[in-house]
Amino acid sequence: MTKSPQDVLAEVQKNLPKLQQMAPETTTDFIKRLMPDALKDGALSTKVKELITLGIAVSARCDYCIVLHVKKCLEAGATKAEIAETLGVALLMGGGPALTYSAFAAAAVEQFAPGEA
Repeated sequence: MTKSPQDVLAEVQKNLPKLQQMAPETTTDFIKRLMPDALKDGALSTKVKELITLGIAVSARCDYCIVLHVKKCLEAGATKAEIAETLGVALLMGGGPALTYSAFAAAAVEQFAPGEA
């Protein structure tokens, strides 16, 4: 984790079109169908689903997923306090590795929502 959250996001956004050219149907299905369907409001709100997704991203140790879902949590109206509690649950479930990835998620929150309480 030597790259900043902004760098991680920029790198994946730069490289994703290459993958989309290599596997257009699969990537289109995932990005345009599965992700929006899974995260839309239902019995759980989009905000809650994004917080769950962030916790899973930390446990899965995926830098890009962390950055993306921190941004999506904030866009869905999650507060820093809600994100902090989500990271606490991820830490409970993921142990030491989740601690370091939670620190990365905290850096992403600060980059994308500086000064917000």
